[in-house]
This record gives sequence, structure tokens and C-alpha cells, in this order.
Amino acid sequence: MEIFQAVIIGIIEGFTEFLPISSTGHMIVASKFLGVAETDLTKAYEVIIQFAAIMAVMLIYREKITFKKIDLWMKLLFAFLPLGIVGFIFKDTIKALFSVEVVATMFIVGGIVFLLVEYFYKEQPYHTGSVEKVTWKQAWWVGFAQIFSLIPGTSRAGATIIGGLLSGLDRKTSAEFSFLLAIPVMGAVSGYDLLKHYHEFAHANWGAFAIGFVVAFVVAYVTIKLFLAFLQRFTFVPFGIYRILFGIVLLMLL
Repeated sequence: MEIFQAVIIGIIEGFTEFLPISSTGHMIVASKFLGVAETDLTKAYEVIIQFAAIMAVMLIYREKITFKKIDLWMKLLFAFLPLGIVGFIFKDTIKALFSVEVVATMFIVGGIVFLLVEYFYKEQPYHTGSVEKVTWKQAWWVGFAQIFSLIPGTSRAGATIIGGLLSGLDRKTSAEFSFLLAIPVMGAVSGYDLLKHYHEFAHANWGAFAIGFVVAFVVAYVTIKLFLAFLQRFTFVPFGIYRILFGIVLLMLL
């Protein structure tokens, strides 16, 4: 992998991982455009930049990663369980679902869901306004919604944010709980992929990998900050519209 390719893919990972627009679809388009083949070495690089994105979240929310927040982390691990169990049992079935058609279709379906939820959603004072105040029941529903992200193109961030909105969280808290939930989820997925592809690192272009790591970290950090500022003034409607348009473009590119 060349440095230019590593930088572009690092930017896409950092920008799309925590937004409700699915990094999978964007990776497909970028890889085809850049001529990057889906190989074990590519998977190894994706592990690297996913770790970079996780570290960006951990830096932003470092004050919440303490034993004083053990109750919050117990709820986050509880929310992780549905995805972990279903993903482990049906991992082969999930792999069989992967295709550009499925990704594009789920982009469109997810966009419609966002528009419908936002049409009926009205933020109220009684909505949960802090991740520390998320209940066990709300954590469960967010975790249950996250199961849908196993379908390629759905978006883990999108599924968990929708789950948060439907369970009574406000927009900012839904996004923040989704960010924090990414730590155990992406940590488990990246750790598993690392065990599968660790031998590929012997053949890696470490210069490109290191630059990609830094780029993904910086872009993820800035994206999360801007996204939270965006939610102070706007809704998720633009993301719903974008998903539909991007899904249509993907179908046209087939």
C-alpha cells in the first residue's frame, strides 16, 4: 500500500467511523477508485486505523475512563453483549451477506429510517441528557439496535444512535453513548482481526501504516468534536438525506 492510498483511506476511516453514514460503503468506493485490492494486508491496515479511531474517542472521553465511572462501563458492556453474541453465532451468515448491492440498499433504508425517526422525534426536557444517566433498559435497547449494524452498510453509529433516540436519549447523549460503545465493540473486532492478520504486518509498508494511523486519529478526533457541535444546532436529517443519495450513487456505479 502506497502512502497516498494509506492517507486517503485513513481520512475516510477517521471521518466516517463515528458518523451515522457507514464506513463500509465509503471504503468500497475509495478502494475501487484507488485501486486497492481487498487482501489480508489491507485488512491488517484497517486494524491499524481502527485502533487510531478508538484512541481518538478515548482521548476525548478520557475523564470517563476511570473506576469512578464503573456503572457507565458496566452498562456499555451490557449494551455490547447482543452484538457480541449474535455476531459470534452468525459470523459466517453475516459474511455471506456482504455485497455492494446489500451495502447500497442498507444505505438507502438507513437514510429513510433516520428521516422517519427525526420526523416524529421531538426532544423533550425529560429525555436523558447525560451518558451517566442512561438506564440499564436504555442501554439494552441501544445494544439491541446495534445488532442491525451487522448487516453491511447499516452503520454501527447509525444503528446505536437510532436506538438511543427511540429509547429516550437526547441527540447529543445518543451520539456520545454510541462513541463510548465503540470502544468495547471496535476493540473486540480489531483485536480479533489482529489475531487473524498479525502475520501480515511482517510485509507491511510501516511508513504508510504509521502515517495512516496518525491521519485516522486526527481526523476522527476532529470529526467527533465537530459532530457534537453540529448536534447542538441541527438534527440527523442531513445524514438521512446523504445516506439515500450515496446509496443511489452506489447502485448506479454497479
